[in-house]
Amino acid sequence: MSSANLRLERLPAVVARTGMSRSWIYKEVAAGRFPKPVKVGGASGWDAEAIDRWIDSLIRGSASRSGTC
Repeated sequence: MSSANLRLERLPAVVARTGMSRSWIYKEVAAGRFPKPVKVGGASGWDAEAIDRWIDSLIRGSASRSGTC
């Protein structure tokens, strides 16, 4: 993806999309299990596509454990 197509989401949107708390998100970022935020100027946000991939991986993992996919 080129930077021209990069769509950043701020923390409140990431919390809403994942259902996880702010502290959980930062703990998982530190552990390398959640996408890192991207700094742009003085603000930071998450690459929406990286969050999409993270959610997809959870869904695939859940489906494979339950034997439905």
